[in-house]
Amino acid sequence: MISKILIANRGEIACRVIRTAKKMGIATVAVYSDADANALHVRMADEAVHIGPSPSSQSYLDIDRILAAIRRTGADAVHPGYGFLSENPLFAQALDKEGVIFIGPPVGAIQAMGDKITSKKLAAAAGVSTVPGHMGLIADADEAVAISSSIGYPVMIKASAGGGGKGMRIAWNDEEAREGFQSSKNEAKNSFGDDRIFIEKFVDQPRHIEIQVLGDRHGSIVYLGERECSIQRRNQKVIEEAPSPFLDAASRKAMGEQAVALAKAVGYHSAGTVEFIVDGARNFYFLEMNTRLQVEHPVTELVTGVDLVEQMIRVASGEKLSLGQEDVTLNGWAIESRLYAEDPFRNFLPSIGRLSRYRPPVEGQLANGTIVRNDTGVFEGGEISMYYDPMIAKLCTWAPDRATAIDAMSAALDDFEVEGIGHNLPFLSAVMGQERFRSGSITTAYIAEEFPEGFSGVAPDAASSRKLAAIAAVVQSRVQARAAEISGTIGNHARVVGTDWVVQLGEISHAVSLSGSGEAIVVAFEDGGRLTLASDWHPGARHAHVIAEGETLGVKIDLVGSAIRLRLRGMDVTARVRSPRVAELARLMPVKLPPDTSRLLLCPMPGVITSIAVTAGETVEAGQTLATVEAMKMENVLKAERRGVVKRVAATAGQSLAVDELILEFE
Repeated sequence: MISKILIANRGEIACRVIRTAKKMGIATVAVYSDADANALHVRMADEAVHIGPSPSSQSYLDIDRILAAIRRTGADAVHPGYGFLSENPLFAQALDKEGVIFIGPPVGAIQAMGDKITSKKLAAAAGVSTVPGHMGLIADADEAVAISSSIGYPVMIKASAGGGGKGMRIAWNDEEAREGFQSSKNEAKNSFGDDRIFIEKFVDQPRHIEIQVLGDRHGSIVYLGERECSIQRRNQKVIEEAPSPFLDAASRKAMGEQAVALAKAVGYHSAGTVEFIVDGARNFYFLEMNTRLQVEHPVTELVTGVDLVEQMIRVASGEKLSLGQEDVTLNGWAIESRLYAEDPFRNFLPSIGRLSRYRPPVEGQLANGTIVRNDTGVFEGGEISMYYDPMIAKLCTWAPDRATAIDAMSAALDDFEVEGIGHNLPFLSAVMGQERFRSGSITTAYIAEEFPEGFSGVAPDAASSRKLAAIAAVVQSRVQARAAEISGTIGNHARVVGTDWVVQLGEISHAVSLSGSGEAIVVAFEDGGRLTLASDWHPGARHAHVIAEGETLGVKIDLVGSAIRLRLRGMDVTARVRSPRVAELARLMPVKLPPDTSRLLLCPMPGVITSIAVTAGETVEAGQTLATVEAMKMENVLKAERRGVVKRVAATAGQSLAVDELILEFE
């Protein structure tokens, strides 16, 4: 058995590997860059080695630095996690040369599956269903148009060495095929140094469904069911689940057997994933094989009971699989939500900074039988760096059925407290509450179709508005009651807190009256409606569980001056709770207009200005590039919305700016 594992990765996945290694009694070594000196994975490991500066190209992607850490610590195995060097055959070869075990598949499998053209040819030869298309090299745009026309529109134009949505275009006619070919070719060359392009049929109503495979070094390979990964944004997965709400037993078996056939064709061992695109009629086509552990592996673990990291370690040690295909059963339903450091209200732009508050929901099996799991690599007070992936955590829930698993996820998201940075918790909550998602009617276009204008939060319906108003009134009542409990006051001059309040939620006003004592309060509305609330909230608490008419809600509560901010199920409202007389006077107050920023270019995210493309006095046209901001490995080009003259340039290339700091001003 392996005695010491070096994890050639960081963040959440490094912590995940360390947890299983400790359970197995195996020593662990963390590696870290300058930016990760105080990271959670460094604290968790038995040893930690500094491997270089913050940029990943000078640390986590530097094979020589990883090898030096291995020699220094005497690690006899390396787990690569995902990303970075996990699918780099040169890294696996270097480890083999050092006599160090690579906890992953053989080099040949990595090489074969790492190229999209080669992998599709191998899949077809292994009897795996593939999308109709042209896998050979394409000489020029004219040939691309001819091929596209013969396949039949729409077609997908893809970079062979692509990933993350780069080098990918959809063409619906000859003109788009011509333009898309050249754009994909240029983007592929710039992103991957490889401008090879292939073309395939674009699948209508596509779902992204993948099969988890697991094999040993003795020829045994099994599949562990599927994962539904169709909820994507910019070709990046956001929400995953297992099993898929779309597949039937026959489709699952067929896809699983084809995935195993492909794995056997390349002599695969360890954990791997075969990804398929599935159309509305359950026809499935091979997409690619990921020769590593997937980000979303926890949902498979929750429904199968198999620890994939443990199995990877045992396989790498030479052990045979302890389970056959007949031993694999799918139990219940699991959902995973990826919590990202990105602001959904600003078109999901990256957000960096310190986690001033980080309180995940309680993990483990809850009283109702559901399970909550949170895989993370951060902690309260830690920093979200601009150098790496913006994922903060992977929140998972399990339940006996899909509807209950979704309800459990909604509750867990409400109980997840994150402050200090922008994050996508409200967006994840919004998806959980959508009827289309709950019905399972999803495709890879789900987010684009459901949020065509971007995300602006969930607007409270009539019932939610009343609940929020009732909660705000109770909060205000308790705040005022606490304020009235002042010692040393003159006798018979104690302040009496009223029971009548007017709650203003945006344009909606609710007049309410409170009665009852202790934790249970009856909130009566002016139209005769009543709500009974019970809550453990007290002044100073940032989160509360509120029972409203038998329903338990996790509510985030912030006192902002004289207002009360409430966040629940994707809703984010500011309530102003006043006595009837003060509310009457408030209606007479003039409305303060926000400042006019139409002539200013403000930095949309914390980042570094990499270039300023204009000068003072220059006339710019709509769509012209003004500046470029880099954050979290993403380059964001800022363009002019309309014609104008630059009055002043306030920022310079290389300067770090916070959100809404001035870049330039127009006349």
